[in-house]
Amino acid sequence: MAESMRGLKRSHRCTEVCSQNIGETVTVMGWVQKRRNLGSLIFIDLRDRSGILQLVFNEETVGSEGYQKAGRLRSEYVIAVTGRVEKRSAAVNENLKTGDIEVVASDIRILSESETPPFQIEENSQTKDEVRLKYRYLDLRRPDIQRNLMLRSKVAQLMRAFMSREGFLEIETPMLCKSTPEGARDYLVPSRVHPGHFYALPQSPQLYKQLLMCSGYDRYFQIARCFRDEDLRADRQPEFTQADMELSFVDVEDVLDVNERLLQYIFQEAIGVTVSLPLPRMSWQEAMDRFGSDKPDTRFGMELMDVSAVVAGCGFSVFTGALEGGGSVRGINVKGQAGMPRKRIDKLVEFAKGYGAKGLAYLAVGADGSYKSSFAKFMTEDELKALVEAMAAEPGDLLLFAADKNKIVWNVLGALRLELAKELDLLEPNQYNFLWITEFPLLEWSDEEHRFMAMHHPFTMPMEEDWDQIDSNPGAVRAKAYDIVLNGTELGGGSVRIHQNDIQEKMFEVLGFTRELAHEQFGFLLDAFQYGVPPHAGLAYGLDRLVMHMVHADSIRDVIAFPKVKDASCLMTQAPGAVDDKQLQELGIDIVEAREEA
Repeated sequence: MAESMRGLKRSHRCTEVCSQNIGETVTVMGWVQKRRNLGSLIFIDLRDRSGILQLVFNEETVGSEGYQKAGRLRSEYVIAVTGRVEKRSAAVNENLKTGDIEVVASDIRILSESETPPFQIEENSQTKDEVRLKYRYLDLRRPDIQRNLMLRSKVAQLMRAFMSREGFLEIETPMLCKSTPEGARDYLVPSRVHPGHFYALPQSPQLYKQLLMCSGYDRYFQIARCFRDEDLRADRQPEFTQADMELSFVDVEDVLDVNERLLQYIFQEAIGVTVSLPLPRMSWQEAMDRFGSDKPDTRFGMELMDVSAVVAGCGFSVFTGALEGGGSVRGINVKGQAGMPRKRIDKLVEFAKGYGAKGLAYLAVGADGSYKSSFAKFMTEDELKALVEAMAAEPGDLLLFAADKNKIVWNVLGALRLELAKELDLLEPNQYNFLWITEFPLLEWSDEEHRFMAMHHPFTMPMEEDWDQIDSNPGAVRAKAYDIVLNGTELGGGSVRIHQNDIQEKMFEVLGFTRELAHEQFGFLLDAFQYGVPPHAGLAYGLDRLVMHMVHADSIRDVIAFPKVKDASCLMTQAPGAVDDKQLQELGIDIVEAREEA
């Protein structure tokens, strides 16, 4: 039966008790991790968020009633214990922070009993994710998850402290917003007061923070909740947290400078990692050409090589056909893997097809310099030799090639090099390779929409030297945009914003917006720009992704208290769920079942 805490006050968390407290009486509270009954002595490992402390019970110090209580304890019982701190009578446990001491109990209260948990509360649990997330309140008791969330809290505090010193004001922006047509799907919220009308939950505070710049707040910062109704991956959730900022009277260099110093400060203070400044930079074009990705992992090589000129005019129609179609032929050199089994190569081919490739060509250079290839019979000895030289291949190397439109070749080889790096254990987890990606294309063509779309958003400033091509060659115009990348993950991105009316109106025109539609969607911002808008720029981090890398987690679910699963549902609360008809009637909503098409 649960007892009251009346008259008791916790004096220490478990690992706050140390050898300096020997001889003192302390009161500790927490969960029973383990019980060992030796007959005359009972040992209890007590756990709280700080760690584990060993408690010792004997009848002489705790009394017969207290000893009986200790004998009833099971895993996850919540207890309060008062006792004397003593040096360990048995061997010191080097694995515990409190491994040289124990608390000899003089009083115990059972504050709450527990049923047998569906899985053991332990680090690096092998329990299936579905079970862990169904009982997330138990999963959150695991020491590794608790450390993750405590580090996340520390990172947020460090960010706030740094931004405050840099003159940023923390200002909250609305959660109920107007839906806009660009980008991922909005989560919609029906209005009861305005029947038939909907709010949207913010995908980011973008428009509001630009309005704050118009309002003269100069430097804005917010740790903001954001929402996107899109398919989930390991580094995405339908609701997530951004560390968001905007600055006035600045250009690219100013934004990069303050963020480099922010990252240096956070990594040093939170996990003791020194980040050397300035961070390296790479243009979007160079990143795509060398790594096939605009968020490259630079911890290993295996860079893409363009061999289009080398294979032009060869007898292999897959290569020549791609070139005739305006594409390219590129490859990667997998060092020392010429002996890779054919079955594994076939799996890599199927992997490549998942990224849009029609296939994957390979050439293995034997130890004796001989070639084993899927296309050697279509090329002359001289052509093969030239190709091997262009790939800087040595005996024992495996060469993999993709031939198609540039976008497909980049996607395929970019994904393939990452897959092979994982398989070959080339990724050093304690190496933090930061990289700025700059000079993104302003626009990208959408085959679905049959028009150019903003690669970032419609308010991104073009590079002045490219603006004269906006009508003749809009795809060639670069943006004053920048992403911060860490070990192959985009941590955040931003841009300098358009603050001139003529450039903004032209952007809308290129994106297919009529003047009327632009004002319908963004009128409040465009109106604000009529009253004196400063040059401004900003950036937003995915806080979840940042912390995920700092703790070496495989998924952002391990750094979020209550995450969703792949279908955006919560296994613990069973959200989303149905609501009663009365609520729907008040909102003027009717649920209509989709008709099956014949």
